[in-house]
Amino acid sequence: MGENITNVTDSTFETMVLKSEVPALVDFWASWCAPCRAIAPIVDEMANEYSGRIRVTKMNVDDNPATPGRYGVRGIPTLILFKGGKVVDQLVGAVPKSQIKELIEKAL
Repeated sequence: MGENITNVTDSTFETMVLKSEVPALVDFWASWCAPCRAIAPIVDEMANEYSGRIRVTKMNVDDNPATPGRYGVRGIPTLILFKGGKVVDQLVGAVPKSQIKELIEKAL
């Protein structure tokens, strides 16, 4: 995991994501999920590219069931972008880098 990515849990989600000063991208994933592993390097790249402008976080859905449930995460990987504590947009599945970039640009 990249140095610009923070792991969040059900207990740190509110502070790290909802109260974030900058838009926050949450990557909902699991260790057994091949598509999650496929997009991990792209999520790392985005974290580096947008460092200081957005906060990139990852949440393991197996360890933290409450938050994905609250936001209707049914399939993984799911990327949800938050700004000011609200959902701006989301992507489901192993999407191309261009789509993730587009998602982030919406919030900046």
